[in-house]
Amino acid sequence: MSAAAVPKYVYFFDEGSAAMLDLLGGKGAGLAEMTAAHLPVPAGFTITTQACLQFYAADRALPPGLDEQIDTAMLDLERRTGKGFGSIERPLLVSVRSGARVSMPGMMDTVLNLGLNDRTVEALARLTQNERFAWDAYRRFIMMFSSVVLGIDKSVFEEQIEAAKQARGVKGDTDLDAGAWRDLADAFKATVRECTGHPFPQGVREQLDLAIRAVFDSWNSKRAIDYRRFNRISDDWGTAVTVMEMVFGNMGDDSGTGVAFTRNPNTGEKRLFGEYLRNAQGEDVVAGVRTPEHIIDLERSQPDVYRQFLDIAEKLERHYRDMQDLEFTVERGKLFMLQTRSGKRSAEAAVKIALAFVDEGLIDGDAALGMVDANALDQLFHARIDPAQSIASVARGLNASPGAASGRVVFTADDAVAAKARGEACVLVRVETNPDDVHGMIAAEGILTAKGGATSHAAVVARGMGKPCVAGCHALQIDLRARRATLAGHPLAEGDWIAIDGSSGNVFLGEVALIPPPSELPPWLATFLDWADSRRRMEVWANADTPEDARKARELGAQGIGLCRTEHMFMQTERLPIVQAMIIADDRAARAEALARLLPFQRDDFAGILEAMQGRPVTIRLLDPPLHEFLPSLEALLVETTEMRERGQTDSQAYRDKVHVLARVQQLHEQNPMLGLRVCRLGIVYPEIYAMQVRAIFEAACDLRARGIDARPEVMIPGVGTREEMQVTHDAAKAVAESVLRERAQEVAYRIGTMVELPRACIVADELAAFAEFFSFGTNDLTQTTYGYSRDDAEASFIPRYLEKRILRDDPFQVLDRRGVGSLMRQAVELGRGARAGLKVGICGEHGGEPSSIAFCERLGLDYVSCSPYRVPIARLAAAQAAIGTLA
Repeated sequence: MSAAAVPKYVYFFDEGSAAMLDLLGGKGAGLAEMTAAHLPVPAGFTITTQACLQFYAADRALPPGLDEQIDTAMLDLERRTGKGFGSIERPLLVSVRSGARVSMPGMMDTVLNLGLNDRTVEALARLTQNERFAWDAYRRFIMMFSSVVLGIDKSVFEEQIEAAKQARGVKGDTDLDAGAWRDLADAFKATVRECTGHPFPQGVREQLDLAIRAVFDSWNSKRAIDYRRFNRISDDWGTAVTVMEMVFGNMGDDSGTGVAFTRNPNTGEKRLFGEYLRNAQGEDVVAGVRTPEHIIDLERSQPDVYRQFLDIAEKLERHYRDMQDLEFTVERGKLFMLQTRSGKRSAEAAVKIALAFVDEGLIDGDAALGMVDANALDQLFHARIDPAQSIASVARGLNASPGAASGRVVFTADDAVAAKARGEACVLVRVETNPDDVHGMIAAEGILTAKGGATSHAAVVARGMGKPCVAGCHALQIDLRARRATLAGHPLAEGDWIAIDGSSGNVFLGEVALIPPPSELPPWLATFLDWADSRRRMEVWANADTPEDARKARELGAQGIGLCRTEHMFMQTERLPIVQAMIIADDRAARAEALARLLPFQRDDFAGILEAMQGRPVTIRLLDPPLHEFLPSLEALLVETTEMRERGQTDSQAYRDKVHVLARVQQLHEQNPMLGLRVCRLGIVYPEIYAMQVRAIFEAACDLRARGIDARPEVMIPGVGTREEMQVTHDAAKAVAESVLRERAQEVAYRIGTMVELPRACIVADELAAFAEFFSFGTNDLTQTTYGYSRDDAEASFIPRYLEKRILRDDPFQVLDRRGVGSLMRQAVELGRGARAGLKVGICGEHGGEPSSIAFCERLGLDYVSCSPYRVPIARLAAAQAAIGTLA
């Protein structure tokens, strides 16, 4: 490759801008913007995300030309700083940090103090006249480099530090003197040789090369991949690397490091929120190694620095028109800004900040709608501790992430994953979390840590996930080796129940009852969603099978019911025996008798839902699953009848009844029930079942109409795949409906339509639309039948591996497959509306509450999306974002 063909991989901070976010990553773009604004930023440069992608494309080899560009940049950095990389006079030390285009707190790697070796540490001591500081910096570098680059568990080094403190009779790291840190540096180097078989690298250029490679490697670390999967971040973005002149917060009490948000990330309050740790380096705050002071304490100890920082924070928030997450260091009374990026926040804070920014004139309403991640609204509907219980907290920590959780104690991330696989609720209890714990944080109901603050790894990641978290609980002491802990003096073993309240910081012993969040929207959220409603085109409906669900959905803003599943009504205790009698009936008359007993139950069910949604449509799907699902399992019946024969009970009526049921179950048994006698096929083979249901629907509607209640039923035929199936079931349903309306002398407006859940239905949608008055995409089954996947089996077996191997980008049962399933949907919409002008089309699968799938529905021109009641607010916002173009 010629020199002219080599891309530019390295940009100094004064060469970049916010517009180069994808290339420079969030950290690099933020440093470029701050540099352009003449804020106090240390000198440095960014290696682009493109270099990272080329690194992976070349099987983890640095791209041609990058080494030369780094060498040139380091010479320029020496010129800008007046220091020399590897110099024993004025050594230049740098930090090497990751920086993806979106914030991934703690998921990738950082190396500080790079450039120190056995010679430059002596020079640093002479230059600063602070031997303790120099050796502290060197031991930090060896420890961090060995962990990040060489793969040595940092606990090995932490144990050596603890031993040194015990030997000297001191409690804190700051109590160790220069000699102690010198001895520990030597011990650390010996550990490196022992673990790797090689001495600790002394060449500074080698250190830099290895650190850059390690940061690139961290893009595909397990924790980073797990985080991207959870947050649906593309694997194809890569990370940038920033190389920056070191500034030191560990040079005494006039130095320190901190992390701050320009507004409270939990509540949205317009007040600086953060923490500051004197005489420390940045990783101490983020890792939660020491519990820091509140940022307000800086105003008392260093008022000039605080005022300067406050001014910068306000300027950056106005500049970006967003709440900022800032990292800074104070070196001997001088402030340096190390990072600005959009701050992670709770859903409550996100909405309140968006509303406030509009009030303050920083943004307009559309921009405010685009500021809030629709999925994040799910956080607002977390459980909370039932106040009716007579319980008292035994300890308290920092209220790091809102919500309440109750579960069994686990001490490791892997154990949390195992507990979730067993279906057990658990709380992950750690001294402090680190990035390798992210898979356990995802699995756990909540997180409790002994150390750390509101900006520690646990707090930031938990907030982003919407997980309750209590951090910095000093009453918690953990013995990881013994898998035991004490909480305010109370013994705590693995498997014991505890509860945490991430909103108050309280911790409780034992199993604690939780109650769901209130169904009423708080006023600030109602206002925000009213804005969304004014901008969206699609309606938002809900899936609800009970009057309670329907009322809740309506309270949360649902404009109709898009799916009422009648089979759930059949499973109730008092009805199941009647359903079973209907199924095992030997003739039509016996079946009709059982159905007549079921009809009043169904009529009351439908009346309750229609009344709850009066004035709004209620789409009732006729019976969908195969009949054997309502009967005892074949395996259980075989075991029971065999045991009865062995006990000599063959003459008993109970045995004869069991054998009769067994015979019917064997008759109904199918090799592939998913594609067998179910959906509309069931209604065609047993038309009396659908007839009973349709009669119940319209009798309920007529009863409500007689009471002056505006009932609006819509009958949905499931699983239609041919014109003939649609015609037969439509005509049968219409005949029953009209018969009931004549009997009751009532007029009820209604529609009969179909759930589109088969590829063939999409292909012949024009033929179906000759009879169907609406389409509703059942994307759960449409995805199954398009892919040929069994949802329950696939998600438990190969889909996780497919995601890991990138055979699938997303789980198609969670995120709508636009290319395959979406193409079929587009064809169905076009054919259906071509055959029937004004055909109403919606979606009622799980995808109806998933934002990116909602955006696709907007693109198709669907009339509504339907989702579970608690996802209605999410769908309202996502539909607005799709309409105004902020969600694609």
